[in-house]
Amino acid sequence: MHFLPKMSSFSIYMLTFALLLQTIYGASPLFHFCSSSENFTTNDPYDSNLRKLLGNLYYQTPPQGFALGSVGQDPYKTYGLALCRGDVEATDCRTCVNEATAEIHKRCPYNKGAIIWYDNCLLKYVNTDFLGKIDNKNKFYMWNLRNVSEPTSFNQKTRELLSLLAKDASATPKLYAVGELELEESKKLYGLAQCTRDLSTSDCFKCLDGIIGELPRCCDGKEGGRVVGGSCNIRYEIYPFVTA
Repeated sequence: MHFLPKMSSFSIYMLTFALLLQTIYGASPLFHFCSSSENFTTNDPYDSNLRKLLGNLYYQTPPQGFALGSVGQDPYKTYGLALCRGDVEATDCRTCVNEATAEIHKRCPYNKGAIIWYDNCLLKYVNTDFLGKIDNKNKFYMWNLRNVSEPTSFNQKTRELLSLLAKDASATPKLYAVGELELEESKKLYGLAQCTRDLSTSDCFKCLDGIIGELPRCCDGKEGGRVVGGSCNIRYEIYPFVTA
């Protein structure tokens, strides 16, 4: 299924196509940003700190599906986190974080900040302390190209389901929830809500509630859609897309 991702930066919107292709090594990235205005050079202290941080995240993330940390001292200190989708097994989580680490190095080789998203994971690092803060800067949209027959009713159902999942996710230790809602003619609507686990319960809900409010910008009357950010993400489809 094809989706259109949308990058949002204040009033500037850029469109690009993304193909969700599977290979024997895993999925292609959904999107990425080189998110800092600062660069480093090879053998710079920031370079060695970043390599150590990414190595730490690779080993620490899979058992619990999330890890965060920092390495070094200012002005060469780097902060990062990795998050796997709540239903992803440890082996697949490790594979995704490994792929993300390699791919972000190719796409943002000397940038002091970067973020990359896959279906199974998110990897983010930057040279300023972002941990515990809602990221409203790094964000993109994806939606199904097919329209539903009754958009007003469908949009209401979508918001109802995702609002319930936002409450559920923010109240769980994993800050993750999935669920479904009955539609007409024995059809179902499936949804997901997830936050990075550096956020507090209240900030997780605030983050999710905020991006639910952005659905009309991208996904009005669409059979499926996502709003994906650096701190939280939501998704809905008319078919199951997670294992649990």
